[in-house]
Order: sequence, then C-alpha cells, then structure tokens
Amino acid sequence: MIELEGVPELVDPVMVAAFEGWNDAGDAASTAVAHLDREWKGEVFAALDAEDYYDFQVNRPTVFMEAGVRKITWPTTRLSVVRVGGEKPRDLVLVRGIEPSMRWRSFCNELLGFAHELGVELVVVLGALLGDTPHTRPVPISGTTSDPDLARRMNLEETKYEGPTGIVGVLQEACTHAGVPAVSLWAAVPHYVSQPPNPKATLALLNRLEDLIDVRIPLGELPEDARAWQVGVDQLAAEDSEVAEYVQSLEEARDTAELPEASGEAIAREFERYLRRHDGGGPPAPGGHATADGSDSTSYLRDNPSGRTRPPKPPKPSTDDDESSDD
Repeated sequence: MIELEGVPELVDPVMVAAFEGWNDAGDAASTAVAHLDREWKGEVFAALDAEDYYDFQVNRPTVFMEAGVRKITWPTTRLSVVRVGGEKPRDLVLVRGIEPSMRWRSFCNELLGFAHELGVELVVVLGALLGDTPHTRPVPISGTTSDPDLARRMNLEETKYEGPTGIVGVLQEACTHAGVPAVSLWAAVPHYVSQPPNPKATLALLNRLEDLIDVRIPLGELPEDARAWQVGVDQLAAEDSEVAEYVQSLEEARDTAELPEASGEAIAREFERYLRRHDGGGPPAPGGHATADGSDSTSYLRDNPSGRTRPPKPPKPSTDDDESSDD
C-alpha cells in the first residue's frame, strides 16, 4: 500500500485518466493528460507496482544513463496532483500510464482507493478510437456515462455500447459500481492517418474536458501544432488521388450527417469558449486501437517500411440515419 502522506487537502478534486495502448489511437488521450501535467507542473505522489499489472515481455522496461549510472524505467501508472487557481479553484488528480496486462479489477480498485482517500468528486477517463472521420473536419468527441442522472445533468450520452472493451470501459464501470460519478470522453481519430501524434484530437479532448469540469486549460502551442498537423495531412492526401477521393467521400458523408447539428446550442458553446480564451470571461462552459464497433484495427499508413498501404475504397456515402453517427 502506498501512503498518501505529503499530499495536501484538495479543492473539489477531479481525477483525469488516460492509458496508452488499445484505448489511445494516435496517442491523443495520453498526450492530453501529459499536456495537463506539463502545463500545470504536476507533482507525482504515487506509482502502482509494475510487477502487479504488467507483462514485461509486452511492455518492456527501458534502460537509460544518468550521471554515468545505468538505470531502468519500469512501465507503470503514475498519479500526480495539479493545483488549478483562478476564480473557481479546482484541483486535478492526473492518472497516466499503460493499459495493464493483467488483474484489471485489482488495478481499478487500487485507483479507486486513491480516489476515495483524496476525496475525488468525479472521474473523467479519456480515450481515442479509430473512425471513419475526415481529418479536415472538427474531431468528433463523444461523452458517455453509465449514470442516467449524470447524463442529464452534464449533457452526456448514456452508454449503450456492447462489445470488446479496454481499461477505459472497465474503469468507468468500476467507478459506477463504487458510487463514484464517472465520464468517458472519446475522440474519433481518422483511421487512414492514425500514427501518433495527433495534436488535433488532443486539442479536441482538452476543449471538451474544459467544458465538462469548468476549468480553463492553458493550451500552449497545441492549437498551432493542430493546424500544422492538418496542413501536413492535406499535403500527403493531395499526393494520392485515391486517398484524396476517399477523404472527399468522408467529408460529404460527415457534412450531410451533421447538417442538423448546427444548432443554437452548439454555436453558443463555441462562442463561450471563444470568450474564455480571449478575455478570461464568459460563462463556464503494440497492436491495433479501438474502433467505433469495438474491434481492433490495423493502422493505415501512407508510407511505412513495408511499403505503401491505402485505405479500402469506401461505399458511396449514404444519408441514412443509421450511418450518420460518429460514435
């Protein structure tokens, strides 16, 4: 048992977690938590015992030199605390690690033990999956919960998903059974450009998190990185007529599906974010990755050591309601 001595009393704490691996297409989710830790100078106060949860033949330790001495870094999950000031102070408990290889229930129970000791009021788990979404459009973010009351209060979807799941889904359900409010935020990453990093998806997750927990998040160079990423993908797509045609078909399907979504509520949410960014005011507001249907998916890479791989030719876009969802 790791003692929590030295951790100060927290103000309205929220636990924000992300895990590398199946739940983290384009490293978008883990990079989001790393960004929070870096911008707010998080202080690590605990690390789970790597022996309990990781297969070292799957997630190997790394050797490095420090002052001429060889040291080993073991794959694990670390917890840090960041103190967020402002008009409405709120502290965050950041959980960042690798999806465990074994003993998932014990893993979740240990994290929930920390949450209980620290008085965490809400757990937000970030994830990213591969989807049929064009890189030229806003990144779809779905917010889900198993709690019907929480879904109504926070404008979230009550999850109805059935199928294979990762540690994100398991941790959310563990929170629900323990009586801890929990939310999952998922970013949809274009499957044809899934290699990390994906700063556009990371930025979208942080924007949605900001709205959810009513905390202004410093973005640093992330918006510029997201724009540069999109320009780079534009250039790659333009080099291949087949890929360009495929992207165009995704754009048409997405635009048709989202036409009714240009509601006053969506416009108001973007305007509130603009106000917060510019004047500080305004109202609060190794394997495959998860896909929308829960299956594994091999990354589509424009160029790789084994040769060029292209996405399959898509079916003609349909306007049917059952094909309009990005989730």
